[in-house]
Amino acid sequence: MSETSLATESTRRSRTPWCATFLVPVAIFLVLMVALAWGLTRDPRELPSVLIGKPVPEFSLPPVQGRTLGLASTDLKGEVSLVNVFASWCTACREEHPLFMQLKADEVVPIHGLNHRDRPADAAKWLDDLGDPYTRTGADLNGRVSIEWGVYGVPETFVIGKDGRIAYKHIGAVTPEVLQTKILPMVESLRRAETLSSDIGESRQPGSAGERMP
Repeated sequence: MSETSLATESTRRSRTPWCATFLVPVAIFLVLMVALAWGLTRDPRELPSVLIGKPVPEFSLPPVQGRTLGLASTDLKGEVSLVNVFASWCTACREEHPLFMQLKADEVVPIHGLNHRDRPADAAKWLDDLGDPYTRTGADLNGRVSIEWGVYGVPETFVIGKDGRIAYKHIGAVTPEVLQTKILPMVESLRRAETLSSDIGESRQPGSAGERMP
């Protein structure tokens, strides 16, 4: 092999590691930028929850100061209910609060409050001043239970089925539109499904109409 060929081959080999060293970080950077751009165009309220359709996480919390009933995973079985994650320092929580007060007054659906990283006295004063729409409250002082629920921030509201499974999650303040078009229809759908399941179960009982005893 000639000296010219050897020089060319040496130059080509020396360039290859440099190209790889330069191009790999650039490619990674471009992928990250595309992912970031996609994420910024997403409505955070539409982010899916991995807990949808799964039982609520196991937990047990004491009540907010001044309340008597705490909140635990076992309390979320037996009826369709809402779980609202709130805090006294949350501005958006104040915006949605009147809707929950109206739901309580109309006895539409039980609402339970998960108080996120709040000072006990502040949470108590907030509920005393604005009204308490919650059947039960849980004081999540360190935010650990909220993390297990996959909470991104406050407020968030969950629809819980009679079986204790999470059926729906809304991120952000609940508005009249969200309440009427998403949350309440989900509540009614779950209740209809429970009624249908109960009717089917009764029809299969020995001696009931539609099934004769042997």
